Amino acid sequence: MLDLRHVVDHLDDVRRGLARRSNAAAEALAPIAELGQKRKDLIALTETKAAARNQANDRMAKADKKSAEFAEQREALKQLSAEIKDAEKQLGEIEEQIKEVLARVPNVPDPSVPDGQDETHNVVVRHWGDKPEMSFAPKSHWDIGAALGILDFERAAKLSGARFTVLWGAAARLERALINFMLDLHTREQGYTEVLPPFLVKDSALFGTGQLPKFADDLFKTHKSDPERAYDLYLIPTAEVPVTNLHADEILDGARLPIGYTAYTPCFRAEAGSHGKDVRGLIRQHQFDKVEIVRFSTPETSNEQHELLVGHAEEVLKRLKLHYRVSLLCAGDMGGASQKTYDLEVWLPGQGVYREISSCSNFGDYQARRAAIRYRPEPKAKPRLVHTLNGSALAVGRTVIAILEQYQQADGSVVVPEALRPFMGCEVIRGV
Repeated sequence: MLDLRHVVDHLDDVRRGLARRSNAAAEALAPIAELGQKRKDLIALTETKAAARNQANDRMAKADKKSAEFAEQREALKQLSAEIKDAEKQLGEIEEQIKEVLARVPNVPDPSVPDGQDETHNVVVRHWGDKPEMSFAPKSHWDIGAALGILDFERAAKLSGARFTVLWGAAARLERALINFMLDLHTREQGYTEVLPPFLVKDSALFGTGQLPKFADDLFKTHKSDPERAYDLYLIPTAEVPVTNLHADEILDGARLPIGYTAYTPCFRAEAGSHGKDVRGLIRQHQFDKVEIVRFSTPETSNEQHELLVGHAEEVLKRLKLHYRVSLLCAGDMGGASQKTYDLEVWLPGQGVYREISSCSNFGDYQARRAAIRYRPEPKAKPRLVHTLNGSALAVGRTVIAILEQYQQADGSVVVPEALRPFMGCEVIRGV
């Protein structure tokens, strides 16, 4: 969430920043001008009446308690106190209305983010590795998996409907191997602390990271069977939600920063509004696995921490020797909570395209303000908002896709990347 005071005091600048995303983002601030003026007027009114109340108090203290002046000042004091209470109530209501508006307003893009409204305006920063050369026409992962008998879309549809997959044999083992490989890399070499969070969270956690209220249709909400439970529970769309909110409503010791966590979780997304997009194979599923990395930093070091986090995610692809590129997203293609995002896009030869396999974002203090995550720079210093960062490292299902397509062989088998062989227990996938 954007800072209320900053938005009110710098409304035109904030609106111009949001316009880089879209006109709709800038127009979402339309009610703020009137509400902000009302807020200023009520603050001024409250301060004026508070000063008058102090003066009445002083006069009462000097007056004879039995005099008419004392009684007159006492009545004036009662009236001023009631008026101040009413003004404060109105002020609270106005600030709640402002917060409701800001809850739906996205983050302002960082100045280094390129202009543009969609992925065609993203900027490719670098490539790593070479596209695999094949002497045969490469197949898509859904054909490879079906031929090997390791990806089963029909039985998954029988069980759960569209956009689910059953993984058999080597595919199931590959998924598990990738999770263990990624977690070992992040914890043993990159210094992250592993955490296994709940996969169901309160709506307050989803508000904290920015999924609610705007993206409610993309979430799976559970049925509240316990009438005594005062909150709703949702299946997590990403480990970012529970892991970031581990420190909600906390004040961290600044000496601990930066803090890094990694977590494996299944993820669940309704994918509302994406009908007809990437419906084949494992690309866009309602349920999928991810290993996430999350960092908490000071404002002064968050840009440096962002580059570090991107490098940690890239290392997974480098160890697997998967050709990929890194793109800096334009303002209009970023997620709503992000102020700057790099996408790691892996090459899929069977489809002849690069596909996002990780999105690494710096949210600035946007999430921290919503979730009330602060730190104290020094023992008695005033608390400040942390900066939060996260990235997929990696989306496991999409890594399976990349391995099947980049490591496919002419005979239909798939070579296992060398880094994964200790986890897989084999060098080649030949089927169930």
